[in-house]
Amino acid sequence: MHLTITDDKIDLPPGGEVILRHQTWLNYEKLLESRQDKAAIKIYFDAATQEIRIMAPLPGHGKKSDTLSDLVKALLRYQGQDWDSFDPITLKRFDQAGLEPDACFYIQNRQAILGKERIDLEIDPPPDLALEIDLTSSTEPEDYQAIAVPELWIYRRKVLYIYLFDGEQYQESFNSSTFPKIPVKQLIPNYVERAWEAGSSVALKEFEKKLREL
Repeated sequence: MHLTITDDKIDLPPGGEVILRHQTWLNYEKLLESRQDKAAIKIYFDAATQEIRIMAPLPGHGKKSDTLSDLVKALLRYQGQDWDSFDPITLKRFDQAGLEPDACFYIQNRQAILGKERIDLEIDPPPDLALEIDLTSSTEPEDYQAIAVPELWIYRRKVLYIYLFDGEQYQESFNSSTFPKIPVKQLIPNYVERAWEAGSSVALKEFEKKLREL
């Protein structure tokens, strides 16, 4: 695996992941600047471990991420809820942590961020729901503790993991607080994989039909 980092460039082959140890917040900010428009490269920082993780997702990552995001939007429409979504986005808590979910949604806190191009967690609330697709790297709920997103979904190996933040740490849950009456843990994997086999629009239409039947 070949990694190149200069003042104006980061190159990492698809599927690659690199961990840089003994790093500072300043190192993290410089890497974000070096990435420029390469949004596909994700950069995480954890002050507790002093580590920076740099990841270049595989091509299939984007398709599954888009599908999962579309399914969440279908769920929100089904519940009659408005939302604002961001993809991609960098969420930073100064000098503590920085990460980049595959997608995130403002639902209950939607009004607080309307019209904003950038989210500043010093003054803005975190997203209500964040989504992560793990194909090549492993996202841990602890990565999100400093950011304090109320609900985190991690999709890994055809399984949807749901984590709820209790104010101090994340607890795994079989139910979603965003969609409490819908068995998303059982439904979502079927339709993420269905999109891979039959196409995104087919899977989405079938999912919406299933919701009407609940």
